[in-house]
Amino acid sequence: MEFSAKQIAALLEGEIVGDPDVVINNLAKIEEGSEGCISFLANMKYEPFIYSSRSSVIIVSKNFVPKQEIKSTLIVVNDPYLSFTVLLQEYQRLTALIKTGIEEPSFTGSNTTIGADVYRGAFSYVGQNCVIGSHVKIYPHVYVGDGVSIGDNTILHPGVKIYSGCKIGNFCTIAAGVVIGSDGFGFAPQPDGSYKNIPQLGIVILEDHVDIGANTTIDRATMGATIIHQGVKLDNLIQIAHNVEIGRNTVMASQSGISGSTKIGEGCIIAGQVGIVGHIKVANKTSIGAQSGISKSVDKEGTSWFGSPAIDFKDQLKSMVVYKKLPEMLKKIEEMERKLSKN
Repeated sequence: MEFSAKQIAALLEGEIVGDPDVVINNLAKIEEGSEGCISFLANMKYEPFIYSSRSSVIIVSKNFVPKQEIKSTLIVVNDPYLSFTVLLQEYQRLTALIKTGIEEPSFTGSNTTIGADVYRGAFSYVGQNCVIGSHVKIYPHVYVGDGVSIGDNTILHPGVKIYSGCKIGNFCTIAAGVVIGSDGFGFAPQPDGSYKNIPQLGIVILEDHVDIGANTTIDRATMGATIIHQGVKLDNLIQIAHNVEIGRNTVMASQSGISGSTKIGEGCIIAGQVGIVGHIKVANKTSIGAQSGISKSVDKEGTSWFGSPAIDFKDQLKSMVVYKKLPEMLKKIEEMERKLSKN
């Protein structure tokens, strides 16, 4: 696919400095660009590359003032990083739309309705009584259980498994290997020390514009629903347990896990390898640092937490300073004890 600088500037509501008719057919980092590529400059640490870059077009901030001649055509915008993100999203959308039609073999159960312009990859399975929206992309080896609903423009990448009854919204992207709706970890201890399985009868609900990374698992509820609200972004290799609820526009990085029945607020930022215990609440706009362990509810909005068990971020930094000084402090204490013992 090829686009002119003029077309891209119109999409980004930017102003062109240079040739509006130069043609773009690829995306590249500013330091790796070549003819036909478009790049961006958001971090001024990379400014030296703009003067030597071979990219045909570079997106820059309206506050950027060149220190020397630039050969590339510039598209001037308010926020280069955000604009390039919009461009990547549009590129992804257009390339995804290339896939159309139904490949064989694939299976569709009875009483299932499928919308317009849906792609079905080979060896994909869609069960009975499902509702599949328009412009949905179902790649090879995807399993969609009975009674599942999938909204318009959602993409299921290879190997996704969606268990029965789950509901997926519009414009969701679910990466390869994701499992949605598997049984939650529910076992009742018995007098003889064994455990009895507790049937998991609920579902999982993904609202609109949710992105799920590769090999992430989201358990169905024991009763009711595990709910991932609109705009949530989950990284690869994340575990979401039964009856968890994640608020709008929360983001969560890889290898983190949320235990059962915990409620995460809106706009939270959860870094990698974070563990959150069950049956607690985390307030809106909470930030949790990498490898932290949240063992109790976070009631105040907009706070930052770090450590295991996690405490206030600033308090944790102060504690780390003291921790580094412990050997020196111990040495002083032992010296004081020796002096006192002589007296």
